[in-house]
Amino acid sequence: MPRRALDNPLVLAILGLLLERPMHPYDLLGELRRRSEYRAAAITRGSVYDIVGALLAAGWIAEAARLRAGNRPERTVYALTTAGREELVRRLDAQIRNPQREFTPFLGAVAYLGALGPEGATDALAERARLLRERTAADERRLAGVLGEGVPRLHVIEAEYALRLAHAELAWIDSVLAEIRTGALAWPGTAEPHGS
Repeated sequence: MPRRALDNPLVLAILGLLLERPMHPYDLLGELRRRSEYRAAAITRGSVYDIVGALLAAGWIAEAARLRAGNRPERTVYALTTAGREELVRRLDAQIRNPQREFTPFLGAVAYLGALGPEGATDALAERARLLRERTAADERRLAGVLGEGVPRLHVIEAEYALRLAHAELAWIDSVLAEIRTGALAWPGTAEPHGS
């Protein structure tokens, strides 16, 4: 199994899920997609199985059971080992302590906001803000519902963090929109593309 499978960002999520309970790789895939709806398409069956194989080879997980239901193939359920729990804790500690510059697709697009022109940038940012407000409101309702059901805040603290990031993004978008509309954000003249 390639060592680089252990560098996949999903390793932390898979180790975390196995901390909760032993699972079959297919169950891991389903949970990852359910909990990460914004990146569900990027989580493939192949990548999960490759990571599980690498975790097994590293000794971070071990077979916990083999189950068979009807005529279906036997399914191997994996559990976290002591070494796996130690690795999970090590990775969590490092990621929480050390801020990294994360390059998101939105950040990459904002770098070239000027190419849209003032009107196009206004339209695109206003649409993003509208959609982000709708999603944030739905996420806030979901979080309030879960907390209202008695789920400890610590178990959903990542949702709280994501909401704070969304609010910060909205505040930034609103300020940039205001600057575009008032002319406070200078827009250089448009140049003709090369080769025109």
